[in-house]
Amino acid sequence: MKNSINSTGRIISLFSLFLACSFTRSERKLEISRENNEHPKIVNIVNFIRLLEPRDSLITQEVLYQTVVKQVDMMKKYRLRGTFLLQYDALLDHRYQQLLKSLPSDSFEIGAWWEIPQPLVENAGLTWRGRYPWDWHADVGFSTGYEPEEREKLVDVYMRDFKKIFGYYPKSVGSWFIDAHTLNYLYEKYKVVASSNCKDQLGTDGYTLWGGYWNQAYYPSKINAYMPAQHEKNQIPIPIFRMLGSDPVRQYDDKGNGTNGQGVITLEPVYKFGGGDSTWVNWYFREFVEGQSMEYAYVQAGQENSFTWNAMSKGFELQMPLIARLRDEKKIRVETLAASGEWFRKHYKITPATSVTVNDDLKGSDRKTVWFNSRFYRLNLLWENNNLRFRDIHLFNENFPSVYTKNRATSNECSFFTLPFIDGYIWSTPGKIAGMWFKAIANGKEILMEGGSPTVQDSATGKLHISWPLKSFDGTLIMDIDERQIEIKVEGSKPIDWFLDLSVGDHAALPFKKISPGQIDCQFEGMSYRIKAAKGSFTKPGNGMVFRIKPAMNAVILNLSGAD
Repeated sequence: MKNSINSTGRIISLFSLFLACSFTRSERKLEISRENNEHPKIVNIVNFIRLLEPRDSLITQEVLYQTVVKQVDMMKKYRLRGTFLLQYDALLDHRYQQLLKSLPSDSFEIGAWWEIPQPLVENAGLTWRGRYPWDWHADVGFSTGYEPEEREKLVDVYMRDFKKIFGYYPKSVGSWFIDAHTLNYLYEKYKVVASSNCKDQLGTDGYTLWGGYWNQAYYPSKINAYMPAQHEKNQIPIPIFRMLGSDPVRQYDDKGNGTNGQGVITLEPVYKFGGGDSTWVNWYFREFVEGQSMEYAYVQAGQENSFTWNAMSKGFELQMPLIARLRDEKKIRVETLAASGEWFRKHYKITPATSVTVNDDLKGSDRKTVWFNSRFYRLNLLWENNNLRFRDIHLFNENFPSVYTKNRATSNECSFFTLPFIDGYIWSTPGKIAGMWFKAIANGKEILMEGGSPTVQDSATGKLHISWPLKSFDGTLIMDIDERQIEIKVEGSKPIDWFLDLSVGDHAALPFKKISPGQIDCQFEGMSYRIKAAKGSFTKPGNGMVFRIKPAMNAVILNLSGAD
């Protein structure tokens, strides 16, 4: 027959094909395994426990307790490791003691939730100033509301009683925010290995944390727990993990309802758009697993019991089996907060550079984003409607003190900041979005550069490489980002007259004191700092833009390591 082949040849060919495919599959499995081991995707399930909720009479102590029981049952059902952090009043409650002592120590970690209730204050010999036995105001319910020596007394009492109950000191201490003095004391005296603080937010619940190491974890400055340190000698060697799993695209500039600061779009299972929505959760974990993260990716799942099981059950029951499946597929690593802290300290002497990447947004949106974090700065790039802008750049300086390190808070609000260079949220106004836009001259007119889908690569250690194919011109915009600087250039067959423009809303309070060709001098809350153009120059175009960055020899290099 015309199509017949020698049977021996068929066997040899099929065997060769089998060997080739087997080798390819084995090689791929080895590659995935090596990647997961060296650059893991880490999930912490952290649930923190309060004894009471004075803001709602329907949320009784029994309701709060049963919420934790349900969380435990769900995590046991899917064999998920996790961390429960106890506020002091819950620590003293025999029901929580019995429940948490019954959990296998190889799967569950018990740590401290560092909000300050009345029993802890009084047992430390101090006077309670709160409105309720637990008061969430920053000058009462957090360590920032107490003098440094009082903070040490609070820590000593908590640790003493925790050890009486569980037989050891906790390894993890989390809170919406902990001052540097307390954190350093926890490290030096009690050898705490991990901490956590709130996501970036502006004004939510009266707490502002803005401009910090956006996700993953960092070593804080000894004088500012929110500020990453640049040098090992000036850092507290406890990694602080950022909580709650912010939406990388939407959380940053979500306006909320105008009554409680920003809106909240996070992995927290209580939120209908966010952690309680199946479409959003599956999208979030897809990008978490597949997105470029450089050293490692991190997210905190779980929920505080104050929200109650009725409110969080849908999201919790949605997330736990998904997390378990991804664990079983070896796409993520589920572990306790202390285990993540110990791993971080073993692998990093100083804060590493990491990234959070969204290559594909939710259906119906063309937005893509990259968050880059290092010990020197953070930045955010946002692609939208085929355009690109820097939405955010904040610099870090270990010498920038927090007022709360030595002094106590005297109001019911608390604020932590870093050093702004671009702030696409605070500097925006309705109808005028702040940001540093990529532009070019075409036919004698200034236009926004347009392009297709970017390619993000993190194969080189400590570096992020981004290629953005341009539509409006024959060329590709190339960006190389490392822990100290950003290099931008355009490659193409013809020269392109391109530049970057910073625009802001009306009456924005800007930090720029002097704009020179080689650098911009800034000042924010008494701290002077600068941004240098190692290649290219700063100008003032006079067309409503704050400044323009012009390339030199088709390239711009911005040095953002001014703290070094």
